[in-house]
Parts: sequence; structure tokens; C-alpha cells
Amino acid sequence: MISDQTLPAGPAAHSPRPAPTPAGEPPDPAEHMGREELRALQVERLRHTLRHAYDNVEHYRRAFDEAGVTPEDCRSPEDLARFPFTTKADLRENYPYGMFAVPMARVRRLHASSGTTGRPTVVGYTEGDLSVWADLVARSIRAAGGRPGHKVHVAYGYGLFTGGLGAHYGAERAGCTVIPASGGMTARQVRLIQDFRPEIIMVTPSYMLTLLDEFERQGVDPRTSSLEIGIFGAEPWTEEMRREIEERAGLHAVDIYGLSEVMGPGVAQECVETKDGLHIWEDHFLPEIVDPITGEVLPDGEEGELVFTSLTKEALPIVRYRTRDLTRLLPGTARPAFRRMEKVTGRSDDMIILRGVNVFPTQIEEIVLRVPGVAPHFQIRLTRRGRMDHMTVRVEARPGAGPEGREAAADAIARGVKDGIGITVDVEIVAPETLERSVGKIRRVVDERGR
Repeated sequence: MISDQTLPAGPAAHSPRPAPTPAGEPPDPAEHMGREELRALQVERLRHTLRHAYDNVEHYRRAFDEAGVTPEDCRSPEDLARFPFTTKADLRENYPYGMFAVPMARVRRLHASSGTTGRPTVVGYTEGDLSVWADLVARSIRAAGGRPGHKVHVAYGYGLFTGGLGAHYGAERAGCTVIPASGGMTARQVRLIQDFRPEIIMVTPSYMLTLLDEFERQGVDPRTSSLEIGIFGAEPWTEEMRREIEERAGLHAVDIYGLSEVMGPGVAQECVETKDGLHIWEDHFLPEIVDPITGEVLPDGEEGELVFTSLTKEALPIVRYRTRDLTRLLPGTARPAFRRMEKVTGRSDDMIILRGVNVFPTQIEEIVLRVPGVAPHFQIRLTRRGRMDHMTVRVEARPGAGPEGREAAADAIARGVKDGIGITVDVEIVAPETLERSVGKIRRVVDERGR
């Protein structure tokens, strides 16, 4: 996990563009709140949410009763630790609508996870939920430097995934012009960016790298494009990837955070003027950090698993939802009322245990991006040799890299993994454009140990 001291000093750290200047007073009064005012609002909304969930969702009524708590037992945010967690398994067990707290007649939209490891998790939104969501994505776009009149190229997928439509309606609410490109058709995306000249792109960071490759394949320097701001989310990414994107694209790369079970994109946002972690919109979402093993609440500043309780959701109130994302909470900076969460660079369920050592794909990414002569496209392959697990890291060479350069890069990556993580891996440097390109969330790990 990146420490606070290793974050970039400011927006000019990697991008040649100056940071956008604030455009007067923020239109959202919540952005002016002090911590005490925010805390009072949180208590009021938290008590309402717990009562709403208890009265209208059988799962929560049963879970609260089994834990021996009632909504009235929560008189402060600290009291929330007495209440039970909600997990993805709870949402799947109540598939599709068992966690909804309003009649279906009030639900205006459904979204769902991919369901690749079981039943999808289904979330619903009332008209009020959709309006709040648009407001918070608009707030996030403003924090990223977006302004009314900017054109926003949305390359998140549209459909049951929350990314595309969440970004779309938030950008419209912010007064921007939306280009709903969705994912895929990469060559066409580059042409649209050149022709329509958007100032902002919203996309996964891994697909942004694919777009940059396509710019260069077409003989176009991506730094000459109109793009000034990239708002990247939906998957963990590192400071090294930020540096790679900013240097190649000549834009400001900032992080947006969200997950469908809590709302979608717009739960937290990195501010372009500081780029020092994501400010959580705590007037709508109450964060906790807990020990991933014991569930014990940890103090601010300690690393653990991020847990969220919604404060304003109507259709699907969520109480102490375990995100599996690993981070820590820090004081607010650019938006002082709101605490920051450190950039998420790992998930507890993404962790690879290899010969007793815990490994996150983002640790490999950091090493790959420091090595000259290779592209930021890599994949981890897990196999079994006899009784032992084995990891092979496959990395694309940059165009023009000769055999000696590839051999040196493989040695450097293997040495970096051994020195930095403590495991021995094989490294294969493959030809450019060999590995599967991402049009959404990238598949970093191929696990063949069970075959």
C-alpha cells in the first residue's frame, strides 16, 4: 500500500498541464460543511437508515435481532460497531429483490454485478436515489477539475454495470456534454476523441492504456489530443500507472471510487489540485476500516478493509457492507470536511498466497512499470509444479525492444519481485500486442492450479 509520503507533491508531478483552477464557489452547499456539522448530519441520517432497513428488509430485521441491537441503540457513528456486517453473500442469498426496502413500483432502475463467481448482486434505485447518484458524480467531476461546458467521453461499459450510466448522468448533471462511447471498438474511440475533442475521459485505467496504444499505433501522439483530465476507476491502479498515463497522455489522471452495492461510481473522488487520495462523500456514506480477519474497527490511519454504511439510499439501504478493498482513512485536505481514503491498490479477495507469501497484482504492476523496455501490459499465470505453486509473469515488450533488451527486462522484473516481495517467479517477455487487451476491468490473474 502506498504511504501518504509517497503520493505526488501536486498536480504538476507527472502531467505537463497546469491543474484546473477552481471555478468560484462549489454549487453544492455540503462542500462547505465543517466536521461538527457533518457529524450531526451523519447521526441523523444514520438513525433513519437503520430504522428504514429494520422496518422494511427482513434480512436486516433478523440480523439486528440476532445481534441484540435496535436502530435506537445507535446514537453516534461509533455505535455502528455493534451492528452486524453485510456481505456480498448476503446480497446473493436474497437474490434478486430480497434486500430492497421499497415496493418494486418505486424502483426506477436495476443494476447488477457480473455474477462471474455465482449469482449476481442486484441493486435498485428509486427516483430519489438516481438523483443523489447524479449529484455525487457531478460533485466528483467538479473535484476532478471538470466544469460546465466540458465534453466528457464516457468509455465505461453501459448496461447492468454501473460505470457507464453512472458517469453519464453525473456528467450531464454537472453541465457537461456527454459522448456515450461505451467500451470496445478501440480504433473508433480514438477517432471520436480526435474528432469530438473532449476535455475529459472517464474509463478504467487499463483500458486507457489500450487507447494510448491505439493512438500510437495510428501514428498519433496522444499528448496532442484535447484530453485534459482522465477520471479512472472500477479497478485498483497504482501511482506508477498514474505516472505512465500522465506522461504518455499529457493529462491529469485522478481516481474515482465506487461499487454497485453501495451506489456505483461517485462514492469518493480524488481532487485534481492535490491528488493525495480520494475524499469520501461522507454526507451520504459512512466509512469504517476494520481488521479483515477479526472485524475489529481500526482507528484512522491504520490499514484494513473498507466498510460502508449508506446514509441516504432508499431502495437498497446498506449497513456495514464489507467491500474487501484494502485502504486507510486520512484527514481531508482539498475538501477538509470529508476524510480521504488512500488509493486502493489491493483487495483481500484478489490476494494471491504463493508458497506462504501474500502477493497482490498491484505489487507486480509497480515493478513492471519501473522497468524500461516493457509495456504496462502484463498477466500473472499461476500453475502447480509437483506439490509447489508457481507464478509466471508475462509482460509485453515495447515496440523496437531487441532480444538483449528483453532479456535484461526479464532479469530486472524477476529480481524486483524477489527483492521486493520475496518470491521467485519466471518472467516471459512476449511480443507487443500479444496479451489480451482490456475493454473493461482487466483480468490480471490466470489461475491454472486446479486444472
